[in-house]
Amino acid sequence: MITGHTDKHEESCCAHDHSVEAPKKIALNPEAEGTFETTLRIAGMDCADEVEALEQVFRPLKGVREVRVNLMGGKVTLVHDQSVTPDQLIGAVATTGMKAARDGADTHPDLEGAKRMRQFSVGISGVLTGLGLLAQWFKILPLGADIAFAGAIIAGGWFVVPKAWRALRRFALDMNVLMTIAVVGALAIHQWSEGAAVTFLFALSELLEAFSLARARKSLQSLMQLTPETALLKTGSDFQEVPVEQVAIGGIIAVKSGSRIPLDGVVTSGESSVNQAPITGESMPVEKKPGDAVFAGTINGEGSLEIRTTKGHADTTIAKIIHLVEEAQSQKAPSQRFVDSFARYYTPSVMVAALLVMLAPPLLFGGDWLAWFYRGLVLLVIACPCALVISTPVSVVSGLTAMARRGVLIKGGAVLEAVGKLRALAVDKTGTITEGKPRVTKVIALNSKTEAEILRIAAAIDTHSEHPLARAVVAYANEKKVEFPRGENYVAKSGRGAEAMIDGHAYFVGNHRSTHELAVCSPEIERQLAELETEAQSVVIVGHKPHADCKGEVLGILAVGDAIRENAAQAIALLHRAGIQKIVMLSGDNQRTASAIAKKAGIDEAHGDLLPDQKIEWVRTMLGEFRHVGMIGDGVNDAPAMAVATVGIAMGGAGTDTAIETADLALMQDDLSKVAEAIQLGRRTVGIIKFNIGFALALKALFLLLALAGHASLWMAIAADTGATLLVIANALRLLGTRRA
Repeated sequence: MITGHTDKHEESCCAHDHSVEAPKKIALNPEAEGTFETTLRIAGMDCADEVEALEQVFRPLKGVREVRVNLMGGKVTLVHDQSVTPDQLIGAVATTGMKAARDGADTHPDLEGAKRMRQFSVGISGVLTGLGLLAQWFKILPLGADIAFAGAIIAGGWFVVPKAWRALRRFALDMNVLMTIAVVGALAIHQWSEGAAVTFLFALSELLEAFSLARARKSLQSLMQLTPETALLKTGSDFQEVPVEQVAIGGIIAVKSGSRIPLDGVVTSGESSVNQAPITGESMPVEKKPGDAVFAGTINGEGSLEIRTTKGHADTTIAKIIHLVEEAQSQKAPSQRFVDSFARYYTPSVMVAALLVMLAPPLLFGGDWLAWFYRGLVLLVIACPCALVISTPVSVVSGLTAMARRGVLIKGGAVLEAVGKLRALAVDKTGTITEGKPRVTKVIALNSKTEAEILRIAAAIDTHSEHPLARAVVAYANEKKVEFPRGENYVAKSGRGAEAMIDGHAYFVGNHRSTHELAVCSPEIERQLAELETEAQSVVIVGHKPHADCKGEVLGILAVGDAIRENAAQAIALLHRAGIQKIVMLSGDNQRTASAIAKKAGIDEAHGDLLPDQKIEWVRTMLGEFRHVGMIGDGVNDAPAMAVATVGIAMGGAGTDTAIETADLALMQDDLSKVAEAIQLGRRTVGIIKFNIGFALALKALFLLLALAGHASLWMAIAADTGATLLVIANALRLLGTRRA
């Protein structure tokens, strides 16, 4: 039976096209026979130059069809044919000076020895630069100052110059090349102190940027450490500790008190409270008993549980969340696409300007060669777009990770920015504003029928449907011990109800709209329906279907109540406070019921008696007025309207894979207030990204003017670039500490 909603079986095909694949190392691509996907973890990938270097070495490789570099994840994914092996791909990475290992392999590409050596070298470079400056300022051992500066340049440049050489061999002018040219130029005009300062500050900048990115990556990796590596698997009458990968679906595992649950499953024995905060963001533990679902990564409380697993290690809810958060980083936000495009033209433009500054004034106007050559070198340093390029991806990954920790899964930087721009929301009623657990509260029998007869007819038809109201009718019939057959020739009527043959007679169940369309409504029935609807009750009308030998008639009315969520009014208030100008409830239920529930929840506007395509039209109308509109539903029934909205938001994703897969934003918990948190974070993320981009551009513009005027030195330019890079990273990392709404 359907009253204002369509049956889930009918509309599941309308879901968003956001298919989710389990994490994989090398897997056969079903779309192209002989196509494989390899993911490598990369050590030493700390900025956009390394990303470009990887793309340049992979794209020319014969057999490589697609390259996806994930800077924040420290990974690269390659789609290739069988002629390419993982060892070849790892070898290609080595030509860039970086190191790689297969994702999931025992060996990790990060070499602690190399990192410590780099830190030591930067420290030596700084000490020698300081000693040289002291010797120069106090005029102690002039030759000693130059020796100290030379040592500083060697110590700080030993890992920069090889990168610059490799970039030149690829015909690329990255920041390592620019810094090397700037240092060599400084030495050529006998500015040893400038050369040493630039080398040290650049090496320090690279080191600090790597540290900052490592912190952002650790925030994501903390999600991956939520599930234990082993499980207590029941074998016979005993329990044996085995790797989680070896636990088959349907296996029985034991979870001791205080331990993390290793796999998704259903409790078969024991009772306990479980802390589900890692998945759903709930602040309070949830009581679990036999028959209840539990999720991998959640923490068992005081009791001991036995669980029958329902998913393998790679397919758990937390595994899908981690996979989607990682994949989301590769979906560039609009601001990131702008920055990448800008940097592509900015760097070569400034390099050309530097060359003109070096040559034009001396050649055309008789300017001093050394002075203008020095100013050109300063421009080369300013041409590095580090702060600009890194500002957006760090902000995005910080925002995505912060919300994943709170039980809100946002699919990509583009969605995160879109969430921050939302101005209006359309919300479904059942399961969003109400609890989604309707119950029959009253049965009105008409035309000499009894309550049992009405329930028998309604349940015989509704047993075919999974709609919440249909389940409520069947459950009530079972509760009253009413026996009913299974209706024949069942037909669902989208947004109206359903019909079937019972004992050779044609019957229907439907909503208020259906009684008018079937011409079986009367003034008395209208009066009774109005009374129920004013009380915020949904109505299910049962009757004979009109046909050639029968005018049709209403035999009874079932009133179905669905309680409003306890925090619905508070959540709506939070959404308004977060900047949402208008909230509209779109429901297939009758207008009186929709209006009554909307009034109780504090919703601005309610529209009832809507068919699925009419919900789409309302969302389009709102888009015309507000431009940025979100649609909140259960991820299945409202998929068409969610697809049309700027952002589709699904409730209760932890319980359904479909919600995770179909929506742009999935709430792991049935808590509408989480949407307000997501909107606040989205707005904050957009604000930080705008500030970072504006700050980086303003600083570059300032130093361009200072360089042309002769008021900027090499060490000032590199110090400003270093400071700007660290500032935008630190500013973005503040998102990890975002407070709850």
